[in-house]
Amino acid sequence: MPRNALHETRSPENASTLRRSRTRLLAGVFTLALAGGAVGAFVLPETVTPAYAQITTSQPAGAFSFADIVEKVSPAVVSVKVKKDDTSDEMAQNDDDEAGPQNVPPQIERFMRRFGFGPGGPGAPGAERGPRGGGHGHIVGQGSGFFISADGYVVTNNHVVDSATEVDVTTTDGKTYTAKVIGTDPRTDVALLKVEGKGDFPWVKLAGNAPRVGDWVIAVGNPFGLGGTVTAGIVSARGRDIGSGPYDDFLQIDAPINRGNSGGPTFGLNGEVIGMNTAIVSPSGGNVGIAFAIPSETVSQVVDALKSGGSVARGYVGVQIQPVSDDVAEALGMSDAKGALIAQVQPGTPGEKAGLKAGDVVTAIDGDTVKDAREMSRKIAMKKPGTTVKLDVLRDGKPTTVSITLEQLPTDVASNDRTGDRDDKKETHDVPRLGLSLAPAKSVDGAGKEGVVVTQVDPNGPAAERGLKEGDVILDVGGKPVSTPAEVRDGLAQARKDNRKAVLMRVKSEQGTRFVAISLGKSNG
Repeated sequence: MPRNALHETRSPENASTLRRSRTRLLAGVFTLALAGGAVGAFVLPETVTPAYAQITTSQPAGAFSFADIVEKVSPAVVSVKVKKDDTSDEMAQNDDDEAGPQNVPPQIERFMRRFGFGPGGPGAPGAERGPRGGGHGHIVGQGSGFFISADGYVVTNNHVVDSATEVDVTTTDGKTYTAKVIGTDPRTDVALLKVEGKGDFPWVKLAGNAPRVGDWVIAVGNPFGLGGTVTAGIVSARGRDIGSGPYDDFLQIDAPINRGNSGGPTFGLNGEVIGMNTAIVSPSGGNVGIAFAIPSETVSQVVDALKSGGSVARGYVGVQIQPVSDDVAEALGMSDAKGALIAQVQPGTPGEKAGLKAGDVVTAIDGDTVKDAREMSRKIAMKKPGTTVKLDVLRDGKPTTVSITLEQLPTDVASNDRTGDRDDKKETHDVPRLGLSLAPAKSVDGAGKEGVVVTQVDPNGPAAERGLKEGDVILDVGGKPVSTPAEVRDGLAQARKDNRKAVLMRVKSEQGTRFVAISLGKSNG
C-alpha cells in the first residue's frame, strides 16, 4: 500500500466511517448463515496424479507450517460468481448493503428457532452478494468451489447456484471460465458444475475416511468476495444435526469461516478434502468458531449420482419414524433408548408390503446398528431403489427380521391430512389422568373416522407437558386402537395394571403421526 494511502486510511474522517461500519457489522442478530450444503463412490481418473499426492515439506526440523499444503491445494479452489434474476422473491435484498441477504430457507429458520432467534442481519443465509447488476435485472452472488477432476468438474453448494442464470468460476491465477450446472441436490446442499477447458485443471481428492475430532483442518475459499483466503483450525465435532434436512450429518469445525466460503473445501493435513463448508452460527455474520461442513463421503456419493444422471435417487420405505426416548423405551419395555420407532406406515409403500407396523422399532439395517431415527433415514437414503434390505425389528418386545425392497423416494411427499375445523358442540368427555377433554373422531367434523379427538387440554396436565394440543387425534393407547374416550381410559387402566410407568399413545396431528409416552405416576390418579 502507498504511504499516502496508509495515512489516508487513518485520517479522522475515515476512522469515523470505519467505526460506523464496524458497528453495523457487529449489530446483527444471532443467525445461522449458509457459509457458502446419495449413492455410490466417486471414482477419480487413474491417469492423473492429484495435487495432494505431491505434497512435500522443506520446513526446518521442529518447525510447523501449513504453507506446503496450502501451496499445493490452493490452485484447485475457485471463486464461484453467479447471476440471479432479481425479480425472484427469494432474491429480496436489504437496502443496507452491509446487512447481507435476507432470504432464509425454511430448514434454516427451524434451526434458528431452536435457539430462539429470528433471521436477518449480516449472517443471513446465502452466498456473499455484490451490488445489483447496473439495471440488467440481476443480482451478483459469490461463493466458493473446488475442482475434483482434471477435466473440469467443480463442486459447490446448491444454495450458491440455486436459481442462477449464469455461473462463472475464477481460479487462483485470475482466469475466469463459464460453468454449466450438471445437477443439484437440495437435500444435501451439493451441486456439481462442469467447466470446459483444456482438461488439465489442478484438482483435489475427496477423502474416503472421516476425520477424528481434534484433527487439524485447513479451509480455503472466497470469504466476502476476497478470494484465495486460507484459515486453519480443528474438527470440533462430528454428526451434527442443524435441522437443515433429514440427512444432516455435519462436521463442526472451528477454522474461521465467513459468508462467501459457501461450497469451499476443508482439507486434512494430507491434502484431501474432508468436507465442504456450508453453514456458520454467528451473531454478526462473521466467524465465531462454529462452522459446519458436509462430510466428504456424503459429497462423494452425491457427486457420483449427479455426474451419472443429474439427480440423486434415494431408497424409500414409506414410514414415519421418530426417536426412541427414555419414556418411549420405558413404555415399550426396552432396556435401552435406541433405534427408530415407526409411528405410521403409509399405504401402498414398500413398508406396508413388507409387513411393517406402527409400534415396530428398527434396531439394525443389514446388520448395521441403527442408533436413532435420523441414522435410519440416512442409511435408507444411501441405498439405491430396488435394493432389498433386512431390518432387525423389535415388535411387541420380541425381535424379528423383515426383508423389504426399497423403492425410489418420491419427488413430492404427500402432506398429512389436516384435522379440519372442529365442532365444539359435540359431546366431550374429560380424562383427568391426562388433563384432556376428548370426543370420538367420527363425531367431529373433519376429524375422520378413526381415533379420539382432543377437544381441550389442561395446560398444567401431563398430556400438555408432552406436547398434545387441541385438534390432535389419539389413534391408539398401549398398542390398541381407540375410538371412544372410554377406550382411552381402559388403555390407561391396563397400562397401570401391567405395572407400566408410562403409557404409549399414537397421535396424529397436522405435523404427522407420532408416538407420545405419558407418565403414569401417582399425580395422574
